[in-house]
Amino acid sequence: MDTRQDDLRRELDAALQTRKELGPEYEKEIIDSFVARLGGRLDGPVEHRPAPVPEKSRNRRFTIQILSLVMGVPLTAIAVEGAGVVGLLACWLGIVGVNVSSALGERIDRTRRSDWD
Repeated sequence: MDTRQDDLRRELDAALQTRKELGPEYEKEIIDSFVARLGGRLDGPVEHRPAPVPEKSRNRRFTIQILSLVMGVPLTAIAVEGAGVVGLLACWLGIVGVNVSSALGERIDRTRRSDWD
């Protein structure tokens, strides 16, 4: 990446020197040429690195997991009392579903963010 920055600096220095030599009447053409070269660099291949998991995302996931366990106890008692084993299964399938959808949602968000990095 340092070589790209060095190349860009050299091109910018060359554009500034050209402007000094040719004068302000050619400034628009010099700027257009520099921007076109810069645009060509931006259209080139981009390194692909996975996006790091932000601390806020990790905290959110941990909070959802803890709340699922804490709320699971009274929900289990209510479900078993009202519907027996079927209620128990429905309750815990719902809790698992919330955790799985949360984890998948974060993974999708990370993938989308890494596409733009």
